[in-house]
Amino acid sequence: IERLYKRLKTLREDNIPFAIGGDFNVIPEDKDCYDPKKWMDDALFQPESRAAFRKLLHLGLTEAFRAMHNGAGHYTFWDYQAGAWPKNHGIRIDHFLLSPELADRLINCTIDKALRALDKPSDHTPIIIEIES
Repeated sequence: IERLYKRLKTLREDNIPFAIGGDFNVIPEDKDCYDPKKWMDDALFQPESRAAFRKLLHLGLTEAFRAMHNGAGHYTFWDYQAGAWPKNHGIRIDHFLLSPELADRLINCTIDKALRALDKPSDHTPIIIEIES
């Protein structure tokens, strides 16, 4: 994440608007997983991983989904094993980070769970952001 931090810091210093999204492999908060106790020993949940993610946010970035939805139970990844999908035993590890210029124009951010219900889906599901033009 350190190289990403340096790149995003440069973009911010140059006042270049940007959105960056994808699988960050970080569960930022306890509410971003169905059972925090089950993830305590996983790298996705470790204080170091969370601190690195927060360091990105401290550049003045907005985490799009959390800007629109603060509650628990919203996930972007469900393991294929142990019936995680039907039980909604997921985690939120995919994120969109927005520069202030785009965050000010954020209209909505949703997780498109419909694709996860298809035959042979990805274990991740898309995040959709809507930005005012």
